[in-house]
Amino acid sequence: MDPTSAVPAASSAAPAGAAKAKTTLTGNFDTFLTLLTTQLKNQDPLSPMDSSQFTQQLVQFSQVEQSINANQNLESLISLTKARAAGDAVGFLGKTVTLTDGTAGLKSGQAVWGYSLASDSTATRLVIADSKGHTVYTGAGDITSGLHAFTWDGKDNAGNALPDGTYTLSVTAQTTDGTAVKTQVASQGVVDEVDLSGTEPMLRIGTLMVPLSKATLISGH
Repeated sequence: MDPTSAVPAASSAAPAGAAKAKTTLTGNFDTFLTLLTTQLKNQDPLSPMDSSQFTQQLVQFSQVEQSINANQNLESLISLTKARAAGDAVGFLGKTVTLTDGTAGLKSGQAVWGYSLASDSTATRLVIADSKGHTVYTGAGDITSGLHAFTWDGKDNAGNALPDGTYTLSVTAQTTDGTAVKTQVASQGVVDEVDLSGTEPMLRIGTLMVPLSKATLISGH
């Protein structure tokens, strides 16, 4: 048996499999050395084996080992990063979170948003969509510049009470000549649970599940 057949052709081990890959490499290297030693002992003195091929394979083993070590370091770094993110997320329990993507949770017939107009408008339109993107409510909003609060009773335009869940408010405004007025929408809620089961910590705010990365502002009360 050719000892070079024990050398792995390449190493593309993902960080999660770095430890297993290193164990396999160690076994392959031991097999390589055993076969090499056996062939050297039994080689024909008049026709010695070419050592350049062995040297090349030893270099390949070294390169594969370096790659696996790099993957192990990356695996450790990812684990530390996840642990820190999880610790940060748990620290948000009981804190007030501000969201600026327009989402808010409807609970017991109430959802609250704040929105602002950069300048006065002649018409402001409020549109609420459910979690599937379907429009469930439209109405008129304030037309003066500044910050305004909007409390929705959870009913559609036909007066039907909608189920608790995540809803999104969008606000559009314009002046008499049709020029769009810049608007912003935000909502707030208290974090009452943190879910660490996924790839990113999720903050539960009432009926709303918010990825940690979307929590734009955290306050202590």
